[in-house]
Amino acid sequence: MSATTLQRPPAAPPAPAAAPPANQPRWARPLFWTLIAATTALYVIGLSQSGTANDFYAAAVKSGTESWKAWLFGSLDSSNAITVDKPPASLWVMVLSARILGFSSFSMLLPQALMGVGTVALVHGAVKRWSGPAAGLLAGLAVALTPVAALMFRFNNPDAALVLLMTAAAYCVVRAIDSTSSAGRSRALRWMLLAGTAIGFAFLTKMAQGLLVLPAFGLVYLLAASTSVRARIGHLLAATAAMVVSAGWFIALVELWPAASRPYIGGSTNNSLWELAVGYNGLGRILGGSGNGGGGGGGGQNSMFGGSTGITRMFGTAFGAQVSWLVPAALVALVAGLLLTRRATRTDRTRAALVLWGSWLLVTMAVFSFMSGTIHPYYAVALVPAIGALVGIGGSFLWAHRDDHVARGALALMIFASSVWGFHLMTRDASGWMTWLAWTMLVGGWASAIVLAFSTDRLKKVAVVAVVVGALFSVAGTTAFTAATVTSGHTGSTPTAGPASAGQGGMGGGMGGDQSSSTELTTLLEGTTSRWAAATVGSQSAAGYILSTDVAVMAIGGFSGSDDSPTLAQFKQYVADGDVAYFVSGGQGGRGGGPGGGGSSSGSEITAWVEATFTATTVGGTTVYDLSS
Repeated sequence: MSATTLQRPPAAPPAPAAAPPANQPRWARPLFWTLIAATTALYVIGLSQSGTANDFYAAAVKSGTESWKAWLFGSLDSSNAITVDKPPASLWVMVLSARILGFSSFSMLLPQALMGVGTVALVHGAVKRWSGPAAGLLAGLAVALTPVAALMFRFNNPDAALVLLMTAAAYCVVRAIDSTSSAGRSRALRWMLLAGTAIGFAFLTKMAQGLLVLPAFGLVYLLAASTSVRARIGHLLAATAAMVVSAGWFIALVELWPAASRPYIGGSTNNSLWELAVGYNGLGRILGGSGNGGGGGGGGQNSMFGGSTGITRMFGTAFGAQVSWLVPAALVALVAGLLLTRRATRTDRTRAALVLWGSWLLVTMAVFSFMSGTIHPYYAVALVPAIGALVGIGGSFLWAHRDDHVARGALALMIFASSVWGFHLMTRDASGWMTWLAWTMLVGGWASAIVLAFSTDRLKKVAVVAVVVGALFSVAGTTAFTAATVTSGHTGSTPTAGPASAGQGGMGGGMGGDQSSSTELTTLLEGTTSRWAAATVGSQSAAGYILSTDVAVMAIGGFSGSDDSPTLAQFKQYVADGDVAYFVSGGQGGRGGGPGGGGSSSGSEITAWVEATFTATTVGGTTVYDLSS
């Protein structure tokens, strides 16, 4: 088939199937369930080796099992002094699991792992509807074998729930577009309402980051839905309304709830969830400021904060080995697919799929690359569904049209680019680790790509071997990094994927400040009957005490001691009322501040007042002030 033949529009637009074809290959269903079983094993086996993972969120989960108000608001402590610096949607699921199974590492992390399995299944389902079962399987496999996905779907940060909800929304958009080509077009509106609802809850998971996929959804619906422009716009407006309602109810609840009877909204400057969304977790992340550091701010070259901003950020030492293994292949698939479908009808499903997932990838990559506020390498998990989908869609489409020299050359380039870039990542970010695999991947991928590119009609069997072998070499590096990720524990606030020899240290690490209670201090704190057994500066420090005791511990100043909660006057009143029994010295941020909130001095003011007013004693090696004396 020539390129001209491939690009010639059909005499009449084909009617895309609203559901998968009934005559699927016999191998499709067994291989799908094999993929799901393998992904479940990958994400669930050894799940408890990370312990409480990020103590900050683990403490909130534990507190939620002890107080329904703490569960509702996402409070760090069960007496509801302050919330974590994100909305609580991801915590709601983990807390419910821990309430059913009892609080433990496994019960807390199990929902995260199942969210990963769900994400793989949804990517498979969305891709399969428009590109066939082979494309769906390739897409799901690519998602499962990305290191940062294996990391975050076994960790208790909000990103697992965020990615699942965004992927669910994409699946709903696909189903909505399919429904517009069938007799019952009212189903399209229902699917779009579900898509909007999913994004609303994504907002309640990680705020503005959940909105980055909206341009992709709006563009593909306007382009590919088989209905009038007026109906398409109406459906998008209805989906937007559903998004506002599904996110707005909780914002309204927080704003209308009397501030004196709910926890302070951590990370905000004025105890407002809306201000947190617009400020610290919104524009502050994009532009810097509002307590945000990052590549363009306080983070500079620090790889834990994403490194320097710029178009190459996603390929640098901070993000590269986490997510970029198959990005070159995905970009080749996107460009080649759009080129070969440029003359197709408006509703062409292959082009629609490329627009959907390609827009997701490009918009999110652009924002991550140039945002000046706080960003961590694990944020890149938000790119994974789009990368996997493009690899599956592009690989399947180009193989189906391999008789065309452009399609065959692009497929060979996907293999070549993946193997070369994988070799670079392995030798740059894990120098000396499995060097033999890196060289095997490079040579094997290069040879397979050449054989495929020059295979003609007479060498069809050789082409089959070349593409299979080339695909295996292409994913060798990302598979090895994923295996290294799931076989090791990860803790702290900024975990990273890959082997311990990777450039960032690979096994995670935290932002510092986590504390645990000695036996003597545990006995002292658990012997109190006050509302808060103790107070300490910073949520990281308080989280450690919450996890190692069975009492509530107040985090002064939130995540880094810089939130204006409580004020010195409020803290004095708590002490006068007997609500706080002890002040534990040594928390982070007491004299400085950090990346959270508005940079208030309440932490340092309270510390100074306690030191000047009460007598210090040492309990189990920790300086403690008895506030009842």
